[in-house]
Amino acid sequence: MSSMGVIQDFLAQRRIAVVGISHDPNDFSRGLLRTLRLRGYEALAVNPSLSEADGEPCYSRLADVAPVDGVLLMTSPKITDQVVQECAALRIPRVWMYRAGRKGGAVSPQAVEYCNDHGIKVVPGECPFMFLSDESWFHRLHGFVRRITGLYPS
Repeated sequence: MSSMGVIQDFLAQRRIAVVGISHDPNDFSRGLLRTLRLRGYEALAVNPSLSEADGEPCYSRLADVAPVDGVLLMTSPKITDQVVQECAALRIPRVWMYRAGRKGGAVSPQAVEYCNDHGIKVVPGECPFMFLSDESWFHRLHGFVRRITGLYPS
């Protein structure tokens, strides 16, 4: 389970790379990117097969946007394993692995271990929307359910 301190530290940063942005403008990853930008984050889209996302440049790799304060991964676990190694090489100190329901999303146990072994603060799962105040009723409900079931970070 994630620590609330690590989550708050990640969200206190302003320059964040969002890796794994979808081609589909209606995809969850694009909605999260837009929300971060609306909240004042310098959220930089990263996907090697896109040149732009929502009218802003989309970068091919992390090295193109470094330095950044943190990386939000919206990738498959296989890609997550590769990207956390890039984070270490680029000295990126924070990683958030988005969890998509029960499927696991970007979370990879090997990548979590790699982050821990390399001094990278990691949020292994969680939906960032639950921690961005006054988000939609759905995300507030999601947080409430996780609280009453004991799964909300402390």
